[in-house]
Amino acid sequence: MLQSKEIQEQMIHKVIKIHRSGKGYKAISKALGLQQTTVRAIIHKWRKHGTVVNLPRSGRLTKITPRMQQRLIQEVTKDPTTTSKELQASLASIKVSVHDSIIRKRLGKNGLHGRVPRQKPLLSKKNMKAHQKTS
Repeated sequence: MLQSKEIQEQMIHKVIKIHRSGKGYKAISKALGLQQTTVRAIIHKWRKHGTVVNLPRSGRLTKITPRMQQRLIQEVTKDPTTTSKELQASLASIKVSVHDSIIRKRLGKNGLHGRVPRQKPLLSKKNMKAHQKTS
């Protein structure tokens, strides 16, 4: 589904001004080049709320701002083995308390999956010694 374009405030105020002068939806829509349903919605909102500014929408606000998100992405790209707990601690240093699952979700949306270090090292102690002797 397409998102609707927001109409400029000047245009909305023109709609209200013309409506107050006694014109109908059809006359306003022809005069300003808007659809009748748009004009009706603007007037309805103005009557109901007494204002035409965008009202706050429902839903929980995000704790991680876009700036913090960029910081997380930079830290992860610098050191890919960084854990989500370490990232959580770095956010706590700037007084932002976020659960580590939120950090993982946010990184996942940006294509940075699996911020968990390897459980098993690449080489065992025995193989590391053998590798050092050959080099």
